[in-house]
Amino acid sequence: MFTAALLTLLIIFTITRSPVKAASSPISVPLASRLHFYNGTHNLLERDGARVKALSDSSMQRQKLVNVPLTNNHANYAQFLAVGIGNPPTTYNMVLDSGSANIWVRASKYMETGSSFCTGQPVAVNYGSASFFGTEWLDYVTVGPGLTVTLQSIGVGDETAGFHELDGLIGIGPVASTVGSLPDLPTEPIPTVTDSLFGQGAISENVLGIFSQPYVSPPLEITGQITFGGTDPTKYNGHIEYAPTVNTGRSQRYWSVNSRITYDNREILRSTGGIVDCGSTLISLATDAYQEYQFATGAVYDSATTLLTMPEDKYGTLRNLDFYIGEQIYSLTPNAQIWPRSLNTKIRGKEGSIYLIFSDRGTPSGQDGFSDFSLGYVFMQRFYVAYDFTSSRVGFATTAFTDATTN
Repeated sequence: MFTAALLTLLIIFTITRSPVKAASSPISVPLASRLHFYNGTHNLLERDGARVKALSDSSMQRQKLVNVPLTNNHANYAQFLAVGIGNPPTTYNMVLDSGSANIWVRASKYMETGSSFCTGQPVAVNYGSASFFGTEWLDYVTVGPGLTVTLQSIGVGDETAGFHELDGLIGIGPVASTVGSLPDLPTEPIPTVTDSLFGQGAISENVLGIFSQPYVSPPLEITGQITFGGTDPTKYNGHIEYAPTVNTGRSQRYWSVNSRITYDNREILRSTGGIVDCGSTLISLATDAYQEYQFATGAVYDSATTLLTMPEDKYGTLRNLDFYIGEQIYSLTPNAQIWPRSLNTKIRGKEGSIYLIFSDRGTPSGQDGFSDFSLGYVFMQRFYVAYDFTSSRVGFATTAFTDATTN
């Protein structure tokens, strides 16, 4: 039931907002990509591992605020989208995350305007490696030219853990992943920004397209692009091939697709579900698949980086890792399977060594049917990815960087 104040706000928004006309074509917005190192050299696996555990463990997501113990060595790739909140808007550089669907901003940075309204509802999300707890507000949200929605639910985070003074986060996952983030309304979903854009007529298709590219030295600030309302054919080869999302149990909270995985034509994981997650850095594999991959490549575990490694003179022995998704095969070339060598020392690695971009999920395959692997940002650097909210499917296409040798 609406309060009188909220009803008044609804009337004000209805009167003051300009009519929204759906864009005749998709609108693309640049993404900044940054590799974050906190307190010096860092460990990728602890952060990704904690996130993978949270994605598959529903009990963790019900916790209000979690400080995950991490050593002082963790790093992560993150893509940032400039998001305006309020009227007039204040711009925040927000982490883009396809493994969640809430949008929130740090309370110390949130600037209230005449369009800001506090509902008083507590809101919380646990990301495994990070979390926030705060209060729900309704406000204008702008994600690009002509891409403004009103009465968008946002979290204003009074308590945060693991985000290291970042402005906030915008989730682009399915709306089901918002269920439970309002502790007083545990079964209620929160309309996502993408659903609001579509519902309010700012975009004509409820589809997002994401383009990324591998790290280069010196690093580029703008290395990606997100397209609202469709895809950008100039960023990929041929056409998008779609696969349906896994639709069992908790899988509806994530962009999960079925895939069989082979290395040099040797099966390391039978067809099972996995998550396409730009909020993770590495590619996570169920323990049995990870061990098969390690054996097949001849790599050894490196305690300094906690990654698999091999001497540089063995790089030539690497073979393609193939993902059978839908009717297509997406091949990670040998170069796409390694950490950028120019960044070896940043993860406590050695110059002249090869480090592989895979982590052990920590559980055997077949536990839940939707998270036996996770395709993180390093996978999305090689393939264009499209998220179709209406048809519940994920699309892929090769790009000019699929076979790049920059690592």
